Amino acid sequence: MKKILKGGRFTPENYSAEIEEKIQKYRKLGYKLPPRRVVRTPEQIEGIRESAKINTGVLDCVAANIREGMSTAEIDKLVYDFTLAHGAIPAPLNYEGFPKSVCTSINEVVCHGIPSEKEILRSGDIVNVDVSTILNGYFSDASRMFMIGDVKPDNKKLVEITKECLEIGIAAAQPWARLGDVGAAIQEHAEKNGFSVVRDLCGHGVGIEFHEPPNVEHFGRKGTGSMILPGMTFTIEPMINMGAYDVYIDQSDGWTVLTDDGLPSAQWEKMLLITETGNEILTY
Repeated sequence: MKKILKGGRFTPENYSAEIEEKIQKYRKLGYKLPPRRVVRTPEQIEGIRESAKINTGVLDCVAANIREGMSTAEIDKLVYDFTLAHGAIPAPLNYEGFPKSVCTSINEVVCHGIPSEKEILRSGDIVNVDVSTILNGYFSDASRMFMIGDVKPDNKKLVEITKECLEIGIAAAQPWARLGDVGAAIQEHAEKNGFSVVRDLCGHGVGIEFHEPPNVEHFGRKGTGSMILPGMTFTIEPMINMGAYDVYIDQSDGWTVLTDDGLPSAQWEKMLLITETGNEILTY
């Protein structure tokens, strides 16, 4: 996937003198800071926002049409058609060889499930639909869980707690906090409800590229990791397992990530812009 830069590179002039002074203070104190290239210019932020609007529209389209008896290939077609109709491109399509426009991950599939005409949604399934969009070179990303038909109470709880983990992670993602604060908050909530947090996959910076710094882990210790600066855009996307956190990649396709113990997994994802006073949710 070709990298497209828009809106010029970040310069200290994009920040107020007060914020720039804060950055230099933390640097002198030895805090870990992200590379300046992940701090967005105002022009870049506006482009990312426009991409995010379409990304949310894609998921709204899926929500309005997903149903029992539907194949995941039909979900893929919905995503492809809606995205192109709005002048955008599905970011997953052909990304490092991924063959479809969306990831559809059912039950024990943690993420990166490949849509198929043979894969039919059944009553009782929980499914994650993960969509990413490119508009005029700007990237956006989000996923939602859907419960099909009559879902077991334990699986419902997994879906609900995972969404709470996302919300708690978002609340912790504040300017001048640390990325470890986000992971620690998510891990605490998941584990106190009897679930585990996947360790081998994480959230990520997104906006100018599909995946860029920083890595946003969903476990960790408060007060550790890179500092969160105003102007950053990244995803929080906790993958929470009903059983152990161990996962593996299906070698038959090289993409599909599954729980090692075969128990269900859930994931919710949103993309954030860090502001000077908090954060703004860009994708829903």
